[in-house]
Amino acid sequence: MDIDALRSFIAFVDTGSFTRAAKQIFRTQSAISMQMKKLEQEANQRLFIKKGRNLSLTTEGQILVSYARRILALHDDVLTEFATVKNNRPLIIGCPDDYVVSVLPNIIKLIQEKTPNQKFRIHCDNTVKLRIMLDNGEVDLAIITRAPESQEGYLLQHDKAVWIYYGHKELLTRPTLPLILFEEDCKVHCAAVDGLDKINRKYSIVCISPSATAIKAIIKNGTGIGAMVASTVPDDFTIINDPSLPPLAAVDIVLALTSTPHPHYTATEVAQLSALYRHATLKQY
Repeated sequence: MDIDALRSFIAFVDTGSFTRAAKQIFRTQSAISMQMKKLEQEANQRLFIKKGRNLSLTTEGQILVSYARRILALHDDVLTEFATVKNNRPLIIGCPDDYVVSVLPNIIKLIQEKTPNQKFRIHCDNTVKLRIMLDNGEVDLAIITRAPESQEGYLLQHDKAVWIYYGHKELLTRPTLPLILFEEDCKVHCAAVDGLDKINRKYSIVCISPSATAIKAIIKNGTGIGAMVASTVPDDFTIINDPSLPPLAAVDIVLALTSTPHPHYTATEVAQLSALYRHATLKQY
């Protein structure tokens, strides 16, 4: 049986009038009359009987009332459940590998405080690829790096890139500086290479990887020096303060939002989340 017709039928039962029923469900009286005729045809029963100037329910009509209420309740329960599932779908967050330890856990913690039952899916990739995924709606949010003069995303923290090693000072005295860097489309990679080119310092890119874990492991064994955002440098690594190396770029870490946001994280919520992150970060120092 047609759900809209059943809803009109129950509206008539509850109000006792096709006129009032029509107002409640925003239909015309003639439209409701057509629906009632269709119900009678489907049931192959008379549902209404005229008593004076009024219509009343037949015995069969009274039987239908109970079933109609249950059918409508089940129908509405299903739609509510579907809406709940849609709104509670996993929040897909994109994050560069180097921010997985330093930034991502704090973002997750703040989201869990706001929406305790929220589930997550984390996709790790570099900023350039995450921007493409944001544009395609493949991630809901992404932690990315932007230039300080850019207005992209919602600011999480100001930062800067630094040179690092694992205490192997002899690397700095080599005629050709061995480098372990992120991929070529990484802002820090570009800043490191451009800076060395400008001062005519010889270098060799020994290894390129999108993985911060791989880069740190290779730097740790003394293969070369690297360049990372300062807040992502592990405590047991050393930030190189050597005037013979060029200074690296300042950067902003931001939270960017796709154009079709997750139901729980629209622009307003993401702006609030970013503000909470900045406040929490300031309290740590």
